[in-house]
Amino acid sequence: MIAKTLLATAIAVAAVNPAFAQAEILGSDRQACTGNGGPAIRVNVTGLKDRTGRLKLELYPANEADFLKDDRDLLAEGKVFRRVWADTPANGAVSLCIRTPRAGRYAILFTHDRDGKNKFNFWKDGAGFPSNKRLGRSRPKVTQAVIDVGNGVTATNIRAQYLRGLGGFAPSDS
Repeated sequence: MIAKTLLATAIAVAAVNPAFAQAEILGSDRQACTGNGGPAIRVNVTGLKDRTGRLKLELYPANEADFLKDDRDLLAEGKVFRRVWADTPANGAVSLCIRTPRAGRYAILFTHDRDGKNKFNFWKDGAGFPSNKRLGRSRPKVTQAVIDVGNGVTATNIRAQYLRGLGGFAPSDS
């Protein structure tokens, strides 16, 4: 049974993006994506500007009021919040894993903390969401970040975006 589950997960990830089929999974929740520990989200990240700093995934409730809300407030209110950090690998494909409390709908945020200061630097750091729509200059909407998670591992691709002049955030190669 476990072998079938692992095979199904590998096939699903390869179908989302074959380049990530053999990628090392990063983050403290990696076991949830490699073992039978779901529900979890495997995020395959592309478009990193460089290989500096750290990578972060954050899990939020999938509603506008709670999306990007301070983690202390969410936890105090008994709402979903989870954060996973990983050092940026020097090379190779980048995949991160984050556990979810149960199957359901969530919002997820990816950030590339290039200066390692654990505070989003609008001028340097990158961000991304599952929709991969150009972020522009305005605060992101929860609809850009929503992902439906099943009982196993749900794979998604996120393209990192960085500030690109007056137009706001966009992929670094656009």
